[in-house]
Amino acid sequence: MPPNSSLPTLNFRIYLGSLLFSMCMAFSAVVIGLIILACYFFPFSVRYQASQLWVRFTLGTARLFCGIHYQVEGLEHIKDIPVAIVLSKHQSAFETLALRIILPHHAVLLKKSLLRLPVWGWAMATLKPIAIDRSQKRHALRALVEKGRGYLQEGLWVLIFPEGTRAAPDETTKFNAGGALLAEKTAYPVIPIALNSGTYWPRNGFIKYPGTIKVKIGPPISSQNRKASDINNEAIAWITQAMATL
Repeated sequence: MPPNSSLPTLNFRIYLGSLLFSMCMAFSAVVIGLIILACYFFPFSVRYQASQLWVRFTLGTARLFCGIHYQVEGLEHIKDIPVAIVLSKHQSAFETLALRIILPHHAVLLKKSLLRLPVWGWAMATLKPIAIDRSQKRHALRALVEKGRGYLQEGLWVLIFPEGTRAAPDETTKFNAGGALLAEKTAYPVIPIALNSGTYWPRNGFIKYPGTIKVKIGPPISSQNRKASDINNEAIAWITQAMATL
């Protein structure tokens, strides 16, 4: 069943489009993963650009087969910022892909177990992720701050999904304060992002529904001389308000 009553009823065209998209995504992930691994000794920028090519291809097939488009609002908020920490809403796999081409080059916080996935997981390991074991919270937080600080000083942005997992469009989840703590420790600004991807690209769902995903980028939140709780609360407030307008 569609996740939203305004979406079209599931039919053969939607099912077939979702099947073709899934096949293209899986096959191309293996191909580009091998290419990225083959570029291991090349500069990081080469591997990153290869991953961006795959994202563009994948979003192109989502548009072709599933009728999924996307719009980005608020790019003016990031055009003059050299480095920042991004706290993004998380509803589906869409944003893990699209933000790779929407945002400047960045490192992303993810589960260490993902790096064990054959080919693509190995390729992700070469893209400077911040991989953590969520079962060891204290160690994970230390790794986030230490690696995040290093990547920020290197000139990479840091992307964090503070909910920790994908949430359904109508679900309210807790925002972990790890990203805000990184901001407190480093004084880099925080960029909040709201989106409604789960409506058309449901979490853990095979079926994709036609429509336009909206991505809304907020103004930078200062972290200078501020506590992590204050930074996190301001990001939550902005994202919550923005979600109500999507």
